Amino acid sequence: MSSSDSAKQQCGALYVAHHSWLLGWLRYKLGCMHDAADLAQDTFVRVLTSRELQTDQQLQEPRAFLLTVAGRLVSNHFRRRSLEHAWLETLAALPEQQVPSPEVQASLLQSLHEIDLMLDGLAPRVRQAFLLAQLEGLTYAKIAERLGISVRTVKRYMAEAYEQCIMLSL
Repeated sequence: MSSSDSAKQQCGALYVAHHSWLLGWLRYKLGCMHDAADLAQDTFVRVLTSRELQTDQQLQEPRAFLLTVAGRLVSNHFRRRSLEHAWLETLAALPEQQVPSPEVQASLLQSLHEIDLMLDGLAPRVRQAFLLAQLEGLTYAKIAERLGISVRTVKRYMAEAYEQCIMLSL
């Protein structure tokens, strides 16, 4: 049996044994049955493609594993909802003649989600250095001073951030 078949069987067994429990946990966390059902399905899709199931070993703590995967999805869900709420507030504050078309709004929101995803993939200090450069326009020397690190480290951080931007744009 291939490792792919083994992973499918193991995921199926996890689904049968733990889906209703996970759905209940997600419903409690999210307060919405529909969102909980969506995230439960997303959890098992992630589990199916995870490296942990690509080996022939059984998971030692399946619920802990499912909570880790689902917890990340819940965090992403709330972050995405917060971003969308801020976007809607920004649109509501615009004068009517400056409100972009629905197509442009959707495109801008998608771009915001992509930027958020890119920033979330960075280590906290790398993200902080990148935002200081991009949003505040600080030089590498000023960033180094503010963060208490060397200019060389700032350059390394910026290279990491730009690499992440490029990788996500491909």
